[in-house]
Amino acid sequence: MRIAEQALILFDENGFENTTVDDIVKAVGISLRSYFRYYSSKEDVVIGDLVIAGTQLRDDVAAHLETHTPWQALHLGMRGAADGIDADPARWLRTMRVIHSAASLRARNVEKHQAWSALLVPLVSAHLNEDRQFSDLPARTLVGSAIACLDAALSVWTDAEASAPFAAVLDAAFKTVGTLPAQEESSGR
Repeated sequence: MRIAEQALILFDENGFENTTVDDIVKAVGISLRSYFRYYSSKEDVVIGDLVIAGTQLRDDVAAHLETHTPWQALHLGMRGAADGIDADPARWLRTMRVIHSAASLRARNVEKHQAWSALLVPLVSAHLNEDRQFSDLPARTLVGSAIACLDAALSVWTDAEASAPFAAVLDAAFKTVGTLPAQEESSGR
């Protein structure tokens, strides 16, 4: 949407805190009323569409769960999003710079991840044949780890100014976690 694109440009150039909703509507040529018809805050213009992406991620993971392990399905589900980022790296690089620049956006990003977890944990849990001693702990651990891989990959990719395809960075993050050696049972120390 034109409003979001212009807002991201202003946030990236002038800083999130220094850019007002009035600045955005002036740049786009719309009224405040029109802005608030689509967005309830400045944060929503950056994070809003990303929350909707959670349902697409859930659907992608669900499709992969039919033929892959839960960890692989989470990776492949997020890989679909990575392909979208690589299709328009300049836009996503700008988005990530803006998100990293403001505490309120980082907090909204955490809320977004909690919403994604709420969608993904029951889905993953249904495909695990684990001891349920701790309820859905295995599913929460897998989903949380997958989201951590996504965040780490996005941070590294952003810091490197998108010098490599995001999909390759995401693959490396998932590979790192997926190849960690299993820990021995605690010896009671």
